Amino acid sequence: MNEHSLAVEMRGISKSFPGVKALDDVSIQVRPGTVHALMGENGAGKSTLMKCLFGIYRPDQGSIEVSGKPRSFQGARQALDAGISMIHQELHPVPFRSVMENIWLGRYPTVNLGLFKLVDNRRMLRDTRALFADLAIDIDPRAWVQTLSVSKIQSMEIARAVSYDARVIIMDEPTSSLTELEVEHLFGIIRKLRSEGRAIIYISHKMEEILEIADEVTIMRDGRRVGTYPSGELTTDLIINRMVGRDLTHRFPPRENVPGEIVLSVEGLTSANSRSFRDVSFELRKGEILGLGGLVGAQRTELVESIFGLRMVKSGRIRVKGEEVRIRDSIQAKRRGFALLTEERRSTGIFPVLSVRDNTLIANIRRYVNRIGLLDRRRGNEDVQRSVELLRIKTPGNDTKIESLSGGNQQKVIFARWLLTDPDILILDEPTRGIDVGAKYEIYSIIADLAKRGKSIILISSEMPELLGMSDRVLVMCEGRATGVLDGKGATQERVMELATQFMT
Repeated sequence: MNEHSLAVEMRGISKSFPGVKALDDVSIQVRPGTVHALMGENGAGKSTLMKCLFGIYRPDQGSIEVSGKPRSFQGARQALDAGISMIHQELHPVPFRSVMENIWLGRYPTVNLGLFKLVDNRRMLRDTRALFADLAIDIDPRAWVQTLSVSKIQSMEIARAVSYDARVIIMDEPTSSLTELEVEHLFGIIRKLRSEGRAIIYISHKMEEILEIADEVTIMRDGRRVGTYPSGELTTDLIINRMVGRDLTHRFPPRENVPGEIVLSVEGLTSANSRSFRDVSFELRKGEILGLGGLVGAQRTELVESIFGLRMVKSGRIRVKGEEVRIRDSIQAKRRGFALLTEERRSTGIFPVLSVRDNTLIANIRRYVNRIGLLDRRRGNEDVQRSVELLRIKTPGNDTKIESLSGGNQQKVIFARWLLTDPDILILDEPTRGIDVGAKYEIYSIIADLAKRGKSIILISSEMPELLGMSDRVLVMCEGRATGVLDGKGATQERVMELATQFMT
């Protein structure tokens, strides 16, 4: 390969943080006009490597060349100026600004008025509309970001990355919040960018996506590069084997749970928000895993958050173990034996500046207060360490700030937090989003074990194999209404999709 034909070449990149070597002598070559996928378990170093390329981190060792020119970026601004843009795994929009302001943040078009410069809102609106038209994105540029769904925000971030006219675009888990139709739309954008000679570096745990869209795949493990392969030579089994260093013969663990009596009954539940869910009824049994399926906009999250007391309801009844209850907030929900792992770990899950220990204990902190009102740190440390070992959380130490962990390990910490409350009813909203295949199996095993022990679980998932592979029954929703309940053993993807689109025109 002619080195001057490379869009990016990283040689011998190493990067260490206190207590952990995140990257160890990693080299990668990316050609223009190709999609180069990065795969590996959580903590393998994928995002760290890309942050070194984008100027967020400075490598301890190694060199970087972009279009044949040596580069040493002091920050993301320099990387952008050099033609590199990045869509981050965790979205960080400015919620109280418009879509177009988020797109052009830091580079607003201006108009000169004598001694003053003012933002040229007309031009910004025109440029945003042209950008969205080119990418076939249907979002009002003037809408406030706080009113958008997660999938719309993801599309906005993709458009912002493209707007820099970058020759290299890094996409870190770009489909984590997208529906199947939106994924196809994104792939159309990627193919268009590839045809223009741009290089796409694509990080994902979704192997089916990688095999469909990537030209080459670099696999990493424990901070090292395992190898780079043409995607046409790979299969799902080969990718798993090279990612985790072992065979995973089953994607889902065997389940030995036996659903028993009804522990949760929801009758005619209707949201106080007229645009949300209405007249939803279902039952959840002891030791059952009830899947909750549907497309983005089906109001699944809104439903479970209302049950957990985070949203107001207009009408309907909720019974827990036969007793009608009114749950007005999360404190009451916890007292009734509920736990909720939320969909968006960054905005509603983790406390980023707190440690792994504090994030693990915070939902059950009263348990660790001794007789004189002080925290029993020894007891708390023991429970945290057990959780870290049980869930195989990769962290330099329990005092490490959670924001420095990979997304998947952050998710495991949140999972550990709620397990320590010993809930009877555990609501999991997209619990494996952004988690690699090996860690997913560990989470699935924990879910299966909890159900075997008589815990009742509501599992929201947009991944069809996960929904069908882990559920005893599947409740499907469409546009705020329950459209059917399927037995897990007989449920098919086609039947779920039929119910998920029942009221759509």
